[in-house]
Amino acid sequence: MIQILENISLKPFNSFGIHALAKSFCSVSSIIEMQELLEWNKIQNNPLLILGGGSNLLFTKDYNGLVLQNALKGIELIREDHENYYVKAMAGENWHQFVCYCVQMQYQGIENMSLIPGNVGASPMQNIGAYGVEIKDVFESLEAIQISDGAVVTFNNTACEFGYRESIFKRLLRNQFIILSVVFKLRKTPVYNTSYGNIEQELINMKEQQPSIRSIAEAVIRIRQRKLPDPSKIGNAGSFFKNPIIPTGLYEELKKENKNIPGYAVNNGDYTKVPAAWLIEQTGWKGFRIGDAGCYPLQPLVLVNYGNATGAEIFNLSTQIIEKVQAHFGIQLEREVNIY
Repeated sequence: MIQILENISLKPFNSFGIHALAKSFCSVSSIIEMQELLEWNKIQNNPLLILGGGSNLLFTKDYNGLVLQNALKGIELIREDHENYYVKAMAGENWHQFVCYCVQMQYQGIENMSLIPGNVGASPMQNIGAYGVEIKDVFESLEAIQISDGAVVTFNNTACEFGYRESIFKRLLRNQFIILSVVFKLRKTPVYNTSYGNIEQELINMKEQQPSIRSIAEAVIRIRQRKLPDPSKIGNAGSFFKNPIIPTGLYEELKKENKNIPGYAVNNGDYTKVPAAWLIEQTGWKGFRIGDAGCYPLQPLVLVNYGNATGAEIFNLSTQIIEKVQAHFGIQLEREVNIY
């Protein structure tokens, strides 16, 4: 039996710790409950917001509709072949806890994405990634429920149209499906990725002679804990902005004026990815704070709520950062966080 709550504070359900009221709120733990709730909401004709771990959104006002918390749980090995394990995780599973489970079971492929906040269901939607690995690299398929009629549909890797921090669910099919479960294709014989970031140096610091699934996960956790604030102590949603991808010609022009500007070739060298954190730091925002809204001192890509900031204050800060980076470098930063 679904239980619909009225005028519920969303502060406990978003990692920024922003207070906003939901007109209606319901947590569902089965597909049948979800279908019932969608049918109810179709009659009510309310706006609908799907909530997972609440780690990639910013509330700037109350939500005048139904907030559906996806609490579907479960992890299982559904099949294996000579090279791979196929592991199914339900959308409501915590992402980092799922990574820890796979590390423990020696399923290799997602250890570089340790300690990313949020739930499994958001991982393909955002095509989350870290330290040289993205969801698309380990993704087999997903099941999703169509909001309009409650039908369950399967999507393979191609159908998801993965891009940099995006998928078809953020573009053409935005707000049309709720992800129920994801199947990951994880390797039996490890192929480690230690070249990105400071993983190799961290493994040396840990006195690890040979990389392993466990040691890489531990190295990533140590690096992230040093750089990023714990949302349970300082409200944040991780990286607030995407790293911009610009034409390589523009990058070369910028390099004439900014010799130290970092960049990473993508798309066969036609484009260059520039770290947004570097752009933000160069324009003076690192450690900036106004009231309780700020730019984290150790990682300027992260905007934070030091206690009682409103969502509007954090959004306004992000707008100022975008405008200043645009004016200084001619590069348009794009928010990675969803704004409501």
